[in-house]
Amino acid sequence: MVLLTYFALSLVTRFFSNSSSLLLQLSLSALVLLLVMGLGGWFRRLLGIHASAPAFVFFNILFIWCFYVFIIRKGVSLFMDILFNGEVAMLIFGLCSMLKSDPGVVRHVPSFSDKPTEGSVDELNNLDEDLELLASGLSHESAEDSILERRVRYCRNCTAYIKGFDHHCPAFGNCIGQKNYLVFMALLLGFIVTEASFLACSSDY
Repeated sequence: MVLLTYFALSLVTRFFSNSSSLLLQLSLSALVLLLVMGLGGWFRRLLGIHASAPAFVFFNILFIWCFYVFIIRKGVSLFMDILFNGEVAMLIFGLCSMLKSDPGVVRHVPSFSDKPTEGSVDELNNLDEDLELLASGLSHESAEDSILERRVRYCRNCTAYIKGFDHHCPAFGNCIGQKNYLVFMALLLGFIVTEASFLACSSDY
């Protein structure tokens, strides 16, 4: 999927780079990306092939790094070379850390929370309120703590209660909660910085 995606995107610049504006090329690239991902997902379901979003993210990083090493690297300074390789290494390390990190799984929950996804909306709201009180009791924190730290939510993907639940991130294959929220934000910042460095290196090349 990664190779197919980048091949499809390369066709945009190959056939439209001379006669089209940058804005049009970006729009076409977004359209091609959505089309390829949609067709890829359809063929995956048709063939019954299991897909992993974290693996897709990892191989995207690997593809960009290989493209840099074999093509762009010879046209950049030593400082930028060290900087970019260090950023990629930290990005891979951060992704692996996120996959293995504990978002804040609550090990002990009340007996009324056996199957929260099957109840009514009112029952789920009451359950959320009870779990927030439970989180406050488990953490022994003051009333001035943030809502993120006290909130407990049930994640259907992980089938677990997560303290400080923010969302389930399919790209990183894990819930984002109280214990790994800072790692998640640092990883997002790392992606932005690495992409900016890649663009700078590409511009120098």
